[in-house]
Amino acid sequence: MSSTLPPDGPTGPGTPEYLQQGSDPQGPGRRPAGRTALVAGGAVAGLLVVAGGIWAATSFFSSGPQPAEALPAGTIGYASIDLDPSGSQKIEAVKMLRKFPAFTDHVDLGIKDDIRRAIFDEIQKESPCEGLDYDDDIEPWIGDRAAVAAVDLGEDQPSPVFVLQVSDADAADAALKKIQACTTDSSSGDTEGAGGWSIDGDWAVVAETEDLAQQVADEAAKASLADDEDYQHWMDEVGDAGIINLYAAPAAGSYLADNLGGFGPMGGTAPSEATGALKNFKGMAATLRFDGGALEFEVAGDPGVDQGQFLGGDQGDDAIASLPEDTAAAIGASFGKGWFSGIADQLAAYSGSDMSAQEFLDDMSQQSGLDLPDDVETLVGDSIAVSIGSDFDPETFFNSTNGDGVPVAAKVKGDPAAIEDVLAKLQGQMGTEEGAFVGSDSDGDWIAIGPDADYRKQVLDGGSLGDSAVFKDVVPDAGKASLIIFVNFDAGDGWLVKAVGDDQETADNLEPLGGLGMSAWRDGDTSHAVLRLTTD
Repeated sequence: MSSTLPPDGPTGPGTPEYLQQGSDPQGPGRRPAGRTALVAGGAVAGLLVVAGGIWAATSFFSSGPQPAEALPAGTIGYASIDLDPSGSQKIEAVKMLRKFPAFTDHVDLGIKDDIRRAIFDEIQKESPCEGLDYDDDIEPWIGDRAAVAAVDLGEDQPSPVFVLQVSDADAADAALKKIQACTTDSSSGDTEGAGGWSIDGDWAVVAETEDLAQQVADEAAKASLADDEDYQHWMDEVGDAGIINLYAAPAAGSYLADNLGGFGPMGGTAPSEATGALKNFKGMAATLRFDGGALEFEVAGDPGVDQGQFLGGDQGDDAIASLPEDTAAAIGASFGKGWFSGIADQLAAYSGSDMSAQEFLDDMSQQSGLDLPDDVETLVGDSIAVSIGSDFDPETFFNSTNGDGVPVAAKVKGDPAAIEDVLAKLQGQMGTEEGAFVGSDSDGDWIAIGPDADYRKQVLDGGSLGDSAVFKDVVPDAGKASLIIFVNFDAGDGWLVKAVGDDQETADNLEPLGGLGMSAWRDGDTSHAVLRLTTD
C-alpha cells in the first residue's frame, strides 16, 4: 500500500511523515480487534528489541540520541537497548564473554562484527519474512538504538510502543511496508490492524495502529520523556547508561495498584499497605552495563514500604570485611533500629488475616521460645556476617551430627553476653546434636557462632577479606552498604569448579568466573543496589 500525505499538505523539514498503513474504517476512535496485531505488523521491529535484550550482553551503551526523545512524558514504562555500540566498551564486553566456551561455541561474534546482523540472522530462522535481506532491507536504515515502552494515551490500558532509531526515513518506510506485507494475509491484501508507524527525524515509532503511532509522536513533540523531570532524576541516580536501561515512572505504581485486584493473599483483595505503597511510588531506574571488566547491574528507586529498617544500618561491611581472606561466600548486613518490628508489621498487613503485628510477634515468641522482637535484634547486633569457608564440603555438612568440620559461621558485632543469653534460649529448644550447631566464642565486641570450633576461631581472629582485590572489585560500595552479598569463585583453588565433579563441559564454563558481589544501601529517599560479576 502506498503512503499518503497529511491532508494539510506535504511534509517539510521537521514535519512528521504520515505513513497511513491499514487505516481503521471504524474511525480513529476505534481500535482494530486484537492486540496481537501490533506483534504481526511490527514483527521484525519488535523482535529486534527482544532479541537485543539477549544479545546485548555483547555490547555497551554509547553516547548519542536516546529513544526517550521519541516518547512522550506520559510514558509509564521504558526499556532501551543499544544494538551496535562501539569503542573500548564493546571490545571489553566481547573479550569477557569469549572467555566462556559456550559463548564461542554458539555465538559466532567477534569484536568487529555487526551485532545487529547477528540479531537479524537469529530472527530470520523463525520469521515468516523469508524475502527479507539484511544488506538490502535493514542495514541501509537501522540505527544503533531501540526501545519498547508502555505509553499512557488516556486509554483504559497503556499502549505498547516500539521505537527504532533510523538513518534513512524512506528506506525504513519501505522495510516496514515489506515486513507488514509478509506478516499479513497476502491473498486479501488486508493490513487492517497489522500495525502502523510514524517516522520523524531519527526515530520510527511503531504502534498498534497508525493513529496511535502518530499520537505518540505528536505527544513526544510537545513534551518528551527525555525532558521529563522524573525520568532525568532517576536516570541520574542510577549513574552511567548501559547496554540495557529501564525506567518506571511514578504513574506505574498507581496503575499497578489499580490492577492488583485478585493478587492478594489466597487470591483475595491485595492489602491496603501494598496498594498504598504503590500509589505513593516515586519511580525507579536500572541499567545493565560493562564497567571495569565486570558485568554490572545497578538499580535506584523508591524504597517503598521500607522506612529505613532494612536499609537503614550504616555498618553493613564491618563484620564481613573482617572475615578470613579465603572466604568462599558471605552475606553481611546492618539493619536499622526496630527492623524486626517493621517486618512483623508488614507480615501482619500482608497476611490477609485480622492478626495484629503484636499478636504475630506473640505467636512467634511462643513457638520459638524467644522474646520477640528484642531477642532477634540482639542476635544480629550492629553488624552481622554469615560466612562459608573455602573448604566447605556439602557431603560433610549434611552427614555431620555435631557440625565438626563444617566451615560455616556467623560473626556478630554487638553485646556478646546478651547474645549468649539468646543462644541459650535457642539451645534450650534444640536437642543435644542440634544445639552443637550454635556453639560460640567471643572476643571484645565480637562473637562467632557456628558448629566448628576451628572455623569459629578463624572468623573471630579477624581477617582481611575487605582488603582483598576480588572483594573490592565486586563490592566497591561496601563502605556505605547496609546489605552485602559476596562470592569468590576462586577461593580454595576454585571450589565452584570442584563442585561440579566430572561434568567437564560445565566446569569449563564456570572456570572463567572470578567474583560476584551485591551491595544495597539507602541514601535519603532513594534505595540503591549494585550487582557485579567479574571474570579472571
